[in-house]
Order: sequence, then C-alpha cells, then structure tokens
Amino acid sequence: MLDAHQHFWTVARGDYGWMTPDLGPLLKDFGPEDLAPLMGRAGITRTILVQAAETEAETDFLLDLAQRTDFVAGVVGWLDMTSTDFPARLAAYRARPKWVGLRPMLQEHEPDHIRNPVLRANLRHVEAAGVPFDILTHTRHLPVATEVLAEVPRLRAVLDHLSKPRIAHGELDPWRAQIDALASMPNVSCKVSGMVTEAGADWTLYDFRSFVGHVARAFGPGRLMFGTDWPVCTLAASHAEVVLLARTLLSEMFGPEDLKQIFETNAAAFYGV
Repeated sequence: MLDAHQHFWTVARGDYGWMTPDLGPLLKDFGPEDLAPLMGRAGITRTILVQAAETEAETDFLLDLAQRTDFVAGVVGWLDMTSTDFPARLAAYRARPKWVGLRPMLQEHEPDHIRNPVLRANLRHVEAAGVPFDILTHTRHLPVATEVLAEVPRLRAVLDHLSKPRIAHGELDPWRAQIDALASMPNVSCKVSGMVTEAGADWTLYDFRSFVGHVARAFGPGRLMFGTDWPVCTLAASHAEVVLLARTLLSEMFGPEDLKQIFETNAAAFYGV
C-alpha cells in the first residue's frame, strides 16, 4: 500500500505556526523511525510526505529527510504562491530529487485569499508545468476554490481530508453540494484522509459512513486516494485504527481491484512515483 498523506516534523525548527498548546500530543518530534514499525504492521510500503509549515525551509527539511528515507516515495512541498518569483522557485524545486507536488496551506487564510490575482496567475504556471497540487481547505473555502479551479481545467489536483467537513456534528450540508461541484471537474481527485480529527475522540465507524459514501459516489474509485494523515491523526486515533477505518468503509462499496486503486495505484500515478 501507498500512504498518500503523512507528515514528519522537528518542533525546535520553530515554523509550525498552527501547533498551538492545545495540540499537546503533537508537540513532539515525529520522524521515520517512529512511522516505520506502524507501516510494517499495516502493510504500507511507501508514503507521500506532505508539508506542514508555510516555509521553504520546512520543504528543504522534508526533501533532505526523504533522501535518507527509502520508504518516502515523494515530498509535497510549500512555495509562496503570492510571490511574483514563484515560477522561478517552482522550476528550482521541480529539479530536486523526490519533489512530487505542491501544497499551499489555504485553510490558514480567508477564502478570498484564493482569489488573489498573483496566486491565480501562479496556479496557471502549476497547471502548465503538470505539477500535482494538493488542495488544503475547510468546507467554507470550497465555493471559492471551485470557482478558481475552473480557470485551470488541466491542473492535476487532489482535495485533502474531504475538505474537513463537520463530522462531529453530522453536518452533511452544504458540504455535499460543494463536493459535487468540485467532483464535476474530472481533473480533481480526493484523499480519504484526515477524518478522525474532524469527528472527536468518541467517534464510531458509523459517524463516517455518509461522508465517505458521498465522496465515493462523487469521485468514484479512480479518483480516490487513501492517506493516514499521521501523526495528526493521533489526536483521535492510532495509525492502525485509521487504516482499519478506511479499509472497512471502502470495502463496503468497492471490490479488490478498486481498493487496489484507492490504496496504491491512484496515488502512485498522480504523484508519478
């Protein structure tokens, strides 16, 4: 299996602005030596390592770490998409070993940030370069994100974490219609990831069934990818529980060939690994 979404960090690096004191269990270092045994128990052989800070320095840190870690198939990094220097920075990072994609942390900004004219122009550079693009948003960002993504119909994009619906409250609407609008774009995929932290510590499998069922119908097995979102997931579940949850829910809807796509080949093709 290929885990399409996991993180490493060293807290002392100091650029993880979202890491507030209330996230106590995450306020420690997480590295390859911590993840490797969990992967072995789950049957995961490779991962996509995803940025967690809005700095090039963290992207450099991850790329260096990936070079020393055989199981990391690629790194999705961060670059400043509101910079006029972005095309040159993108060209430089595309040449780095194991760089496979880009993720601006859109969820950290107001929805109108996505309408920034420089960002929109730079998104067309991403499209032209064929660079995979991770969409990190909350549900409230989806209408604007869909509007802007319509301008780049050949962009290879994937929505992270189902866009973080309010699973703990069982709020399917207006999320469902917004997902349908995004899924109508054939160039956009969706990661089945990051769900447990939106559900709360007392979650049950049934809390997720309607949400996973909806993205399964909207995107189909050819445009879904599984990711653990480890170690963020440990706020609400173990690595093993996250893998079992996805396997259980997706197995209710798909057979072995489709599951092979979702748990491995879709992400491998999307990121070119």
